[in-house]
Amino acid sequence: MNKLEQLRAMTTVVADTGDLEAITRLKPTDATTNPSLLLKAAALPEFADEVAALTASQDAVAEKIDRFSVCVGAKINQVIPGVISTEVDARLSFDTEATISKAEKLIGLYEDAGIGSDRVLIKVAATWEGIRAAQKLEQHGIHCNATLIFSFEQACACADAGVFLISPFVGRITDWYIANTNPVIQDPTDDPGVQSVTRIYNHFKAHSYNTVVMGASFRNTGQIEALAGCDRLTISPDLLKHLEADESVLPRRLSDSGDRSPRPATISHSDFLLANNQDPMVSEKLSDGIRRFIADQEKLEALLSS
Repeated sequence: MNKLEQLRAMTTVVADTGDLEAITRLKPTDATTNPSLLLKAAALPEFADEVAALTASQDAVAEKIDRFSVCVGAKINQVIPGVISTEVDARLSFDTEATISKAEKLIGLYEDAGIGSDRVLIKVAATWEGIRAAQKLEQHGIHCNATLIFSFEQACACADAGVFLISPFVGRITDWYIANTNPVIQDPTDDPGVQSVTRIYNHFKAHSYNTVVMGASFRNTGQIEALAGCDRLTISPDLLKHLEADESVLPRRLSDSGDRSPRPATISHSDFLLANNQDPMVSEKLSDGIRRFIADQEKLEALLSS
C-alpha cells in the first residue's frame, strides 16, 4: 500500500480544499473549507455558473456568501461519505449570539439542499466567544469544528465545552517558531506544531474527552506522517498526492494507550485569556488567522458583488 492508503487505515483522511475534481480523485472521508478555500473555489470552472448567478442576484452580499458557501459544501458532500466543514464569517469570532445565528442559518440552507445537519460541521474560531457558541450549538445537535487552535488551553476549553472536533494548526505554529526562534528540527517529532497536536491528542485520550483531534495546516508530509494515528488529519490535495506516490512504510505514531486519569478542572475564562496572551505565538497567530480569513471573506464578497 502507498502511504495514503496506510494512513487511511489508522486515521480519517480529510481533504482541505474546495476542488471537487481533486476530492473525487483522492477519495477522502471528509472535507473542510474556509473563506480562503472558497475564494479559490470561486475561480474553478465547476462553480462558474453559481458565481455568475450569485453575481447577478439582487440579494444582500451576506446572503450571497452564505449561499455560495453551502453550494460548494453541498457539491463536495455529494462525493464524500462523511462530513463537510463550513465556516462562520470570521468577523463574528467575538460575538457568541451572532455566531449561533449564522450557524443556524447555514444549517438551514444545507437542509434546504437536502443535506442533514449530521453531514455538516460548523467551523468557528476558537476564541472564548466562539467556543461558547459551539457549546450551545452542540447542545442543540449542531456539531462544530473549532478552528484556529494554536494553544493547549484553546483545545482544553473546547473539550470542556463538548465541542465535537478541533483543528490545531500544525504548520502555522511551526511557521511562527521558525520565524521567531531557532528551533532544532532534526526529526518531524521535533516539529513544534507536531508536538502541540501530540500533546493535545494524548491529553484528550488520557482524560476520556470525546472531542475529535484533527491536525490541520500542514507544510510537508513529514508533519503528517509524524501524526499518523491521530483521529483525523485535514490535508491539501498536493500533500495527499505526495503520500499517494510514496510506497514506503508508514508507521503509526499516535495511539490511545488505554490509560485513564481523572479530568482536570475546567479552564476559566480568565485563565484562558491569560494563557493565550502570555504566549506570543498564540496571540499573534490567532489574531493573524482571523484577519486572514476576514480579508478573503471580503475579497469573495467583492467578487460576488461585482
